[in-house]
Order: sequence, then C-alpha cells, then structure tokens
Amino acid sequence: MKKILKSEHLVAVAGCGLIIYLLFVRPFTGVADNGDFLRMMNTIGLNYYDAAESYADRFFSFSHSRFSYENIFRGFYPSSQILLVLVPRLLAGLVHGSYFDIRLLGAVYALLLLAATWMIVKLGARESYVTGLLLGAGILFVFYDIGYLAYFNSLFGEPVSMVFMLLTFALGLRLTGQETPTAKGLTLFFVAVLFLICSKIQNAPVGLAFALIFLRLRTLDGAGNWRKLALRFAVATALVSVIMYVAAPKELKHINLYQTVFFGILNESPDVRGDLRDLGLPSRLEVLAGTNYFQGDTAIKQDDPSLKADFYDRVSHKDVLFFYMKHPVRLIDNMKYAAGNSMSIRPYYLGSYEKSAGKPAGTVAFAYSGWSEFKNKHLPDSLGFLALFYLVYYAGVLFYYFRTREPAGRIAGELLMLLGLIGLFSFLVPILGDGRADIGKHLFLFNVCFDMMAVAMFGWIVHTIVRFVKFAASAKR
Repeated sequence: MKKILKSEHLVAVAGCGLIIYLLFVRPFTGVADNGDFLRMMNTIGLNYYDAAESYADRFFSFSHSRFSYENIFRGFYPSSQILLVLVPRLLAGLVHGSYFDIRLLGAVYALLLLAATWMIVKLGARESYVTGLLLGAGILFVFYDIGYLAYFNSLFGEPVSMVFMLLTFALGLRLTGQETPTAKGLTLFFVAVLFLICSKIQNAPVGLAFALIFLRLRTLDGAGNWRKLALRFAVATALVSVIMYVAAPKELKHINLYQTVFFGILNESPDVRGDLRDLGLPSRLEVLAGTNYFQGDTAIKQDDPSLKADFYDRVSHKDVLFFYMKHPVRLIDNMKYAAGNSMSIRPYYLGSYEKSAGKPAGTVAFAYSGWSEFKNKHLPDSLGFLALFYLVYYAGVLFYYFRTREPAGRIAGELLMLLGLIGLFSFLVPILGDGRADIGKHLFLFNVCFDMMAVAMFGWIVHTIVRFVKFAASAKR
C-alpha cells in the first residue's frame, strides 16, 4: 500500500487524469494552424483532411483533429519532432487508413510529460513525502495548464521543447543524486539532450552548454566505462549542435534575416538610413522598414532577385549582433518589447476548438488555465521584473552551490544555473533571429524555463519549511 501511495505515483495518476479530461474527454482541444504545420506535414506525410475547406477555416480560427495521409518526405524540415510524429503516423496508417487522429501524437507527448513528472517528484520526495507532494502539485498546476497541453494536439514543435526540457533536467539531476550513476542513466540523459537541441534550429546552440555538462559529469565515479562514455557524449552533443545549425534550410535563414532586420532593427527606428548604413546595406531598402516577410503589399517583394545581392548576401546574424553591440539602447528597447510579450504561454489569436464544436471562430479554451491566465494578467511583463526574478533565482542557486562541497551537488547547481541561461538565451534569440515577428509565440521556450525556475524556487521554499518544522519538532522533544 505504501508503494501505491508514494508521492510520485499519486501525482502521476493525477496528471494522467488531467490529461485524459482536458485532451481526450472534453470537446477536442488543440491549437489552430498558423501556417507552420506544413513543414512537418510535408516531412512526415500528412495533409489537410478537408481539401475543400476555406482559408479562414483552415488557418488561425479552428483546430483540427484529423489529417489525411500523403507520401512521406515530400519536403524536409530538420527536427527531432520527426521521430515523435512519424512513429504514431506510421502505426496509425496500418490500423486506421482513412485519416490520422492528432490525439495519437498528443498521447505520445502526454507519456513523456508523465515520465518527467514522475522523476521530478521522486527526486523531491527524497527530502520528504510532503515536499514530493507539494512539488508535484506545483508541476500539475503549471505544466498541465491547458496553455501547454493544448499544444500536444497540434503539429507545432513547442511541445517537443517543453517535454524534453523537463526530461533533460529530470534525468540530469537524477544522475547527480545517485551514489553510483549508471551508463544507462547517462545515455538516457544524452538522448533527452539530443531531442531538446534538435527540436528547433534556434535550440541548437544550447547543445554547446550541455557538452560542458557532460564533461563535468565525467568527473563523477560512475559505473562501467563512465568517463569514456561521458566524453563521447560531450563531443557528439557539440557536433550535433553545430551540424543542426549549419544545416538549417537556406530559405528559413532568409526569412529570419528579413524579420530580424526589417521587422526588428528597422521597426520604429529613429534613423532608418543610418541603421542601414551601419549594417552595410543600401538606403533604397528603407521602404521595407517595419514590414515582415509574409506581407503581400511591400514596395519590394521579399523574393525579388535584387534583394539577393542587396540584402541576403550582404548581411548575417553576426552583423545583427555587432549592430546591437554598437547600439545597446536599441537592444534594450527590443528587450522591453519582448518582455511585454513574455508572460503569455500561448498565442491567443489561434483558436482551440474544431469548427464542428459550434463555437465562434478563434475561441480559446480556458478550462484549467489558472497558471497561464495568472501569468498573462497579473505578473508584471516588464524587463525590470524579469531582472528581479533572475536575481532571486540565481541568489538561491549560488547559495546552494557554494554551500555544497560534493562534486555531484556542484554539478546539480550548474544544471540549475544552465536552466536560467537557456531561459536568457531563449529570450534573446527571437530578438536577434526573428525581430518582433510573432514574438510571444517565439518566447515559448523562455516561458518553459521561467516556469521551471518558478517551480524550482517553490520546491526549495517547501523543502526549507519542511526542514524547519522537523527541526522545531525535534527541538521540542
């Protein structure tokens, strides 16, 4: 009976109940396509189920549970998401040949989230049963919010980043908590890291930081050929990170550059011509300031041949970085803009329900949305608040880090520091790599990191209170 009532089991059962109710029992809840689905659909062989539906019904307004089958690899978008979608898509094709139900993919994400939840709660329960339960309650409140779960029933890449962020840190902290960490545990950590850094091209550089973590793990006394394996994983992670970034489709790089310069740097610029001059670009491009790549009414078409010589071949993200180094005030202005959009977990302009549900176009689901609505409506969306939040978080992590003498404890502290750095990186990358275009959605991984940091701080507070109560009780005796 005690085994059944373990905190990690209770929390996992509660999480399973929430997922079943929110994603599989209620009217279908997902996230409407904004045009991004096509990249994955062309890769894994899916198409829109209703070929005759209107543009308004297909995009932005309604979610879709059914997709028709097509030939695999009509296109290719490099992402670890391919493996997660392809397996249920192929299996479904064998037993249900008329259409692919996106809820099969949602079930895959759900199992990964439950596994991460189970591991994290089990780690917290080492301190006390109460700590494990309350930490689990925090995870259920934050990461089982419909703002996160609705993504599971979609072809967006966001849920891959979310579940593997949780799994990566759960597996990494699990290694540091074992007396003799195993090669199997290290391999699972490596696999989770690969899925995370390959989920989206903008996540690729994070792999270099994880390569350093593998080198640090190499110093532990693990079982078997631990040191050699850790070194191999460090090298492999760094290589995959570089290859993933270099292999990014040229078209995608062009889109990002256009957005970064014209919808980022030049958007509301006080001196458009001066900025173009600093970037080494011709002044004739000033007519594109404030436009985005997908606009149809620009003075110069985004794929105009003249832009290749005048823009795409003359500027890179390195130039963007140098521009912001020379104009730090402009970077801070865009950071303030990003902060103003940083407390929204999901894009509210994308509908949650299918058209058959009979709800108005663009209706968003609010069942079990306490955390996402609290963040969006009540947490300050300012750069000052984010700076204060980071200050408090790092003060706690550094306090733990310098108090710990054990190598494993130090590495655990470094992992927690890396969590904050990934959040900071995920905050800056949309600014440097995509301007202000749909920045709220592009800050998804930042939100995941922010929420993980918040839950970690909550867990530390609970742990401290429990220890104090135990100490007070023993002192009375």
